[in-house]
Amino acid sequence: MTRSAPADFSGPAGPDEAGPLPRRRSIGVRVGSSEAAIKVGGGAPIAVQSMTNTDTADIEGTVTQVAALARAGSELVRITVDRDEAAAAVPHIRDRLAKTGCHVPLIGDFHYIGHKLLADHPACAEALDKYRINPGNVGFKDKRDKQFGLIVEMAIKFGKAVRIGANWGSLDQELLTALMDENARAPQPRPAGAVMREAMVQSALHSAARAEEIGLGRDRIILSAKVSDVQHLIAVYRTLARRSDYALHLGLTEAGMGSKGIVASSAAMGILLQEGLGDTIRVSLTPEPGGDRSLEVKVAQELLQTMGFRTFVPQVAACPGCGRTTSTVFQELARDIQTYLRDEMPLWRTRYPGVETLNVAVMGCIVNGPGESKHANIGISLPGTGETPAAPVFIDGQKAMTLRGASIAAEFKQIVEDYIERRFGGAKSAAE
Repeated sequence: MTRSAPADFSGPAGPDEAGPLPRRRSIGVRVGSSEAAIKVGGGAPIAVQSMTNTDTADIEGTVTQVAALARAGSELVRITVDRDEAAAAVPHIRDRLAKTGCHVPLIGDFHYIGHKLLADHPACAEALDKYRINPGNVGFKDKRDKQFGLIVEMAIKFGKAVRIGANWGSLDQELLTALMDENARAPQPRPAGAVMREAMVQSALHSAARAEEIGLGRDRIILSAKVSDVQHLIAVYRTLARRSDYALHLGLTEAGMGSKGIVASSAAMGILLQEGLGDTIRVSLTPEPGGDRSLEVKVAQELLQTMGFRTFVPQVAACPGCGRTTSTVFQELARDIQTYLRDEMPLWRTRYPGVETLNVAVMGCIVNGPGESKHANIGISLPGTGETPAAPVFIDGQKAMTLRGASIAAEFKQIVEDYIERRFGGAKSAAE
C-alpha cells in the first residue's frame, strides 16, 4: 500500500481555499425612507426581495401579504402598479403598513403606462420607495425615450431609486433585430443566444446611461437582466458585471414551481454569488394554488445562509435517514425544532440578538450522530434501530446529558429554549 506524501499547509491559500470570490465593487443605492431605509450594493449585505401576487387595488389583501412577506424576512417588497385603481391604492397601503409598524420599502412594478400612472397619481409616486422600469415595454418606437424619461424625471423629483430590469420575455425587439442583422453579416456569426444576451446587456446599460443624462444619480440605479435559463442567466450577468459598476439585482425569472424552481434558482444564483456578483436577490417561485407566498423568501434566505453570506435563522442539521433509522422520531423532532425556530424568529430578532447564528443538530443513529452533534451548539443523537434506547445531548461540543423515555422530544425542545435564554438573553440586557 502506497502512502501519500504529507500535506503541506504552510504556504499561502491556493485556489482550493474555501469561500467565495471577493464581492464585486458596486455603487451603493439607498432604498426607502429614513425609518426603514436599506442599502443595496456598495458592500452592503446581499438583500432579499420578494413580490406580492395580490391585486394591488385590493388594499387589505395587499397589506396582509406585504406584512407576511416582511415578517418572513423580505427586506424589499415589489407590488404591481398596472392601472389607476392600483396606483390610487399605493399610498393607502403604505399608510396601513406603517400603522402596524411595518416599514418595508415598497417597489412599484411598471409596464407600458408607468409614465402616465406616476403623473396622474403623484401620491403613488411619492409613497413608493423604488420604481422598476422594463426598458423592453416602457414605450415603443418614437414614444420610448419620452416615456422612459418621464418616469426617470418622477424618480428625480421624489428622490427615488430605479431598477432598470431587462427581461428576455419582453426584450426591446428593435434593438434585438438590429443586433441579429449585424450578426448575420459578420464573417463568423455568433450563436443566437449570445446575440440575445448582448441585446439584454445593451438594453440595460443604454437605459442606465440615458437615465444619468436626464439627471438620475448613479447611486439611484440598480440593474437586472433576467432570463429563465440557468446557463444564459450566468452568462448575461457576468457580462453585465464586467461592463458596469451598478448594483445588480439577481433573479431567475419564471423559475417554476416546487423543487424545480428552487433548484434552478439556487444553481444559477449560487454560482453568481460565489463569483462575487449580486447585491439583492429574488427567488421567483410559482406558488402552489393557495400556497404560501413567503416560501420564496425562505428559499432566498436559506440560499444566502447556507453559502455563508448572511445569517437569518438558526440552522438545523439533520441526517437523511437510512436502514439504521427506521423510526421516524428523529424526522419528527428535526421538523418540529426547525419549524419552532423559524416561527419564533420575528420575536427573537429583538429579544435575543445573535440567535440567528445558533446551530442545532438532530441525528438519527450512532454513526455520525455524536460527531455531528459536537459540531453544533446543541445536538442530540437519537437511537437508531437496534441501538440502546438512549439519546446523548451535546452542548457546545461537550456531552451534557442523556435523555431516555417517551418525552425525549419535549425535553430536548426545553433544552434548546433554556440554551437560547442563557446564551442570547444577556445580549439584550447588555444592549439596554
